[in-house]
Amino acid sequence: MISFPLAKINLALSVVSKRPDGFHDLETIFYPLPFRDILEVVPAGKTSFIQSGFPVPGNPDDNLVLRAYHLLEKKYPRITPMQIFLHKVIPMGSGLGGGSSDAAAMIQLVSRYFDLPASREELLGYALELGSDCPFFMQTSPCFATGRGEILEPVELDLSGYSILLIHPEIQINTAWAFSKMQPAVSVFDLKESISAPIQNWEKTLHNDFEKPVFNEYPALRTIKKQLYQAGALYASMTGSGSTLYGIFPKDAKPVLHIENAGQTFIR
Repeated sequence: MISFPLAKINLALSVVSKRPDGFHDLETIFYPLPFRDILEVVPAGKTSFIQSGFPVPGNPDDNLVLRAYHLLEKKYPRITPMQIFLHKVIPMGSGLGGGSSDAAAMIQLVSRYFDLPASREELLGYALELGSDCPFFMQTSPCFATGRGEILEPVELDLSGYSILLIHPEIQINTAWAFSKMQPAVSVFDLKESISAPIQNWEKTLHNDFEKPVFNEYPALRTIKKQLYQAGALYASMTGSGSTLYGIFPKDAKPVLHIENAGQTFIR
C-alpha cells in the first residue's frame, strides 16, 4: 500500500498561553498543500525502515513513521512485520509539517491494511500521542486549530484560485528553541474573521508570532519575506516555527526570486 503525505502552511499563528503541562495553547489556520512525501508499506519477514530523499537527522529508530507503526503494533496483535519505505520531498525542520504528516499517513495505512477495529476518535488519539499537529493530517481540509493544535474546526477557505510559492532555505529551526523564545499573548485580531477578508488585507491582521525571534536569529529569512512581497505576493509569511516562507500570488503570476541556498516550490 502506498500513501502520499501532504504538507501544510500556517495562515497566521498565535501563541496564546503556556499550559500547566508544559505545552502551549495556539491559534492558527492549517491549510493543506499538494506538496507530498511518499510512504509505502509491504508485508515482510521482519520490520525494516528505508528512507530516501531529503535527509532526516537523528536516529532512524526515532522516526515518527516507525514510532507510529510500533505504537499500533503494541495495541493490536493482528499487526505483523512490514517493510516501510519513506521518500522525503518535504524538508525537515521547515514548518511544513512533513514529519507529522508522515506519522498520520502511517497510522491510516496500517489501520486500513490490517483492518484494525479502531474508531476515528481512537486513531486521532494515537496521532496526538505522536505530535500536536498530527491529528490535522488525518484529514485534508483547512482548519482553525486551537489547544496544542489538535482541536480542529473546519473553515471555508479555498486558495485554489491563487498560486503559492514556497521558499525553503537550508536552515532547520529547532521547535523547542523557537517556543522558548515566545512571550505568549492573546491576538488582537479575530483569526477566523480576519481570514474571511480579501487576501490583500491579510498583511494588516495576520501574523506568525514565531517570526520575531526566528528573524532575529536568522535575518536572511526576514529578507526572503520582503522579497516575496517585492515579487508581487498578495500575502507572505513564515509557516510554523520556520524556516519555510511562502507567498500567495495571483494565479497567472510568474514570480522569480534568486535566493542562495534555498529550494523553491511553486504550487498552482
